[in-house]
Amino acid sequence: MENKTQIQLEKLLQALVKHDTKKIDDIYEHVQTIDLAQEIEELEDNQLEYLCNHIDDEKLAEILEESDEELQADIIDCLHNQRILRLFNFIPKDTIVDILGELPIGKRKQLITLMKADDQRVIEQLLGYEDDSAGGLMTTEYIALNAQLTVVNALMKIKEIGPKTEVIETIFVLNHKKQLIGTADLRDILVSEENTTLEDIMDDQVIYVYPETDQEEVSLLVSKYDLTTIPVVSKTKAMLGIITVDDIIDVIQEEHTEDMLQMHGVSKEESLDSTLFESIKMRLPWLIVNLVTAFLASFTVKMFESTIEQIVALSATMTIVTGMGGNAGSQTLSIMIRSIALGEVHFKDCLPALIKEIFLGVINGFVTGAITGVIVYILYGNFYLGIIICIAMVGNLVVSGFFGFLIPVALKAVHADPALASSIFLTTATDVLGFFIFLELANIFLPVLL
Repeated sequence: MENKTQIQLEKLLQALVKHDTKKIDDIYEHVQTIDLAQEIEELEDNQLEYLCNHIDDEKLAEILEESDEELQADIIDCLHNQRILRLFNFIPKDTIVDILGELPIGKRKQLITLMKADDQRVIEQLLGYEDDSAGGLMTTEYIALNAQLTVVNALMKIKEIGPKTEVIETIFVLNHKKQLIGTADLRDILVSEENTTLEDIMDDQVIYVYPETDQEEVSLLVSKYDLTTIPVVSKTKAMLGIITVDDIIDVIQEEHTEDMLQMHGVSKEESLDSTLFESIKMRLPWLIVNLVTAFLASFTVKMFESTIEQIVALSATMTIVTGMGGNAGSQTLSIMIRSIALGEVHFKDCLPALIKEIFLGVINGFVTGAITGVIVYILYGNFYLGIIICIAMVGNLVVSGFFGFLIPVALKAVHADPALASSIFLTTATDVLGFFIFLELANIFLPVLL
């Protein structure tokens, strides 16, 4: 399938070079729109302009919807305002908002001014919400019907409204005050008696969110209750919009990527296409923070310089202790960040979990420390050095478990992202305290080590 798609895309490029409009239309019908959108990212400006000007509105709208932000901006640049508005007729309102949000303010205002009054009102409302909120994710294209409608009348309304909406499987049921009171599945409507009202077949246990709700919280609700859509309501329970599962999938992917990047001090805004200056601006501050923490570890080692000079083997073995501490801490850190992201961590339950991590550090530290101690004894023939490294391993794995647990919880408590460079802070703790525990023990037992 992939090879076939690639062949079709290559034919498209040839057709663009030859300005073969008929061939372009034919190829479009045999290629997935998402694949086409990815391929035309590599087009020259003149080729992209030709494609935009020789493909019908509906097809170009599909490409625009599937394109990344940079390509969307390039496509918009190729088109006059009236054609852009024609394309918007085929695109959901929430996607239009995303596109407009990436345009220069002047261009955005021009397009909004040219829109119909109703569309203008909806777009301006959606633009007013934060990008990472429920309001920023929602679409206003849904079906909401009065609870007193009979099944036969509801079906007539669905046939009328359905082609203009993003979701047709779930019908939102409103009372006479336009407040959300339930949902009805299209399947239940189809199999019910004609005179049955929507109120009789609706599910009144509705899971909903407010427009200010953070997108991560929305994704947790959708996952927890296995939803395909979730309504967004005002404080008075008036319907404002819905969030669909495809948007939630994007949120989950975005949040996962963000957490992975932030754990290592990398901004989610950076990509391979970022300029040199942008990459420096986003990476250098965290590298400086890391440099400071590295010096802390270095100063800790320097405190025991005379001890290390007398027992050279210490310099070769102390990195084992800190390395194992870092690895163990990363395990705890990853579990904690995931648990917090899934809403599984409650502060009242933290103490038992923390105690478990400490005991886990003791057990894992003793086992790995004993193995390390035996190997060190074989290599250096010093029994006490093996004992010291075993004790130090236990101590540092307890430290790693403690800080691996505490750092994300502390960040969450101050309303910061738990993934925010957590690994840097964890590495600092395990390196500094790992070196200190090991070298202090060596200093205490120095007479028997010589």
